[in-house]
Amino acid sequence: MHFSQRIRLLGCALLLSLGALTACRATSVEPRAAAESGFDPVVIDALTLRDRLAAGEWTAESVTRAYLARIAALDDAGPRLNAIIEINPDALEIARGLDQRLADQGPVGPLHGVPVVLKANIDTADAMATSAGSLALADYRAQHDAFHVARLRAAGAVILAKANLSEWANFRDSNSSSGWSSLGGQTRNPHVLDRNPCGSSSGSAVAVAAALAPLAVGTETNGSIVCPAGANGIVGIKPTLGTVSRRGIIPIAHSQDTAGPMARTVAGAALLLETLVAMDTGDTGVVEWPGGAPGFVPTTPVTRLDGVRIGVYRSYYGAGQFPRVEAVYEQALSHLSELGAVLVDPVEYQPPEGRGDPQYTVLTWEFKHDLDAYLSAAGLPDDRDSLADLVAWNAMHADTAMPIFGQSIFEDALAAGGLDSPEYLAARDANNTHMRKAVASLLAEHELDAIVVPVNGPAWKTDWVGGDRYRFGGTSSLAAISGFPSIVLPAGQVMGLPVNVGFVGAAFSEPDLIRFAQALEQVLPARREPAYLPTLEHDTP
Repeated sequence: MHFSQRIRLLGCALLLSLGALTACRATSVEPRAAAESGFDPVVIDALTLRDRLAAGEWTAESVTRAYLARIAALDDAGPRLNAIIEINPDALEIARGLDQRLADQGPVGPLHGVPVVLKANIDTADAMATSAGSLALADYRAQHDAFHVARLRAAGAVILAKANLSEWANFRDSNSSSGWSSLGGQTRNPHVLDRNPCGSSSGSAVAVAAALAPLAVGTETNGSIVCPAGANGIVGIKPTLGTVSRRGIIPIAHSQDTAGPMARTVAGAALLLETLVAMDTGDTGVVEWPGGAPGFVPTTPVTRLDGVRIGVYRSYYGAGQFPRVEAVYEQALSHLSELGAVLVDPVEYQPPEGRGDPQYTVLTWEFKHDLDAYLSAAGLPDDRDSLADLVAWNAMHADTAMPIFGQSIFEDALAAGGLDSPEYLAARDANNTHMRKAVASLLAEHELDAIVVPVNGPAWKTDWVGGDRYRFGGTSSLAAISGFPSIVLPAGQVMGLPVNVGFVGAAFSEPDLIRFAQALEQVLPARREPAYLPTLEHDTP
């Protein structure tokens, strides 16, 4: 369905109450389900799907139709998850072309025929907009694919849709509601619908959790992959900073921004990572993988972790306050011991006192610089081609662009200075350089292969007035600020809501983290499919 059909009429979107955009969407003709026997989007993992597509057992067209049908049934209708902001109108044509190519020459590449959803802050040179969820960019279409999108196409992926997100990747206002955008409305957690999906890659995570797509690309500055992965009970990988190109992604800050994979299994996320990691000399912050990027999918299932040294992180936000959540973490630790890992318990990091908030300084100052550079090159109208213009545009359209929260972060960033200023350089040293040294020191001091962390507690109720309510976890900063990689995976449930654990390692340790996560994945409680409950009877974690 074309973007204009998804929104139906922009005026309709503008007149919405604080509910989801789906109420105003045009009714679509539900696509046919897949014809091949045995194909079920709910139970097929991405690796199996890839192998059967490449073998010709299933066609890309039928698989694409099956996912489009599921989007129609769950996102547009049924529980109305509101994860998808826009369908690629060319998806079926792309899939048919891949089927013909398979018949004539064999598979295009390692993702031949596999549907992938992209976060709506990622450029695609097609009929879909790159909106960041903002009404200001509702009609903006990029002239070029993002670098990693071009790689996905070359690998044979079907770019299926773009996902809703926290507007401007949750960097517009300090009182925002994760998963809400002025263009896309509020994304809902598929496990319990009145719960928040976390952000900013909320739609990407919900799309994977509800099997609207087998794979999705999210982006993260601090927690925007790992938090929605945790809240929705899927796997997410935040790669080593600079190993996945940021070119063609609406930025927040180059010191921490990255794209990364989201999937239902560790192997699925690793499969997508293999295409995403690549040298891009057009990204000024690129980091070349030593010796060339490896294959990230383990060739044989990992079943033991004998001798692997893993540090147990205890100084997380909310420690000691949520016994049922902490019991899930303790169970994961017990399983790691049973797998043969040596647990070093605890390893601690305490942030320095008296330094204010250097991360906020780094992010706001870089945001002004990076966003202005992106917008000025995008060919946008004169009233939307800089951060200053966007602040003015939002104020002029406040009733529709800012109905539930404002733009305090935009305004703070607008007041920021240049990136050569002593204030910015001191903040970057106190933030990114300090964290990189601190995490590296923890790993070296205890001779650790990784640090295991709790990721999240049960998702909070979405509250448009009060904003987000983070009560547990807060461990994403270890990897996000240092630039080191992390992987998170489902570890259990509390009150029917997912709880994840994760691993953080040194730069370029993704292959090891994937092995550790895959071994743990085999022994943890099986991931539960979403129940689409309207609400919970009890609310005590």
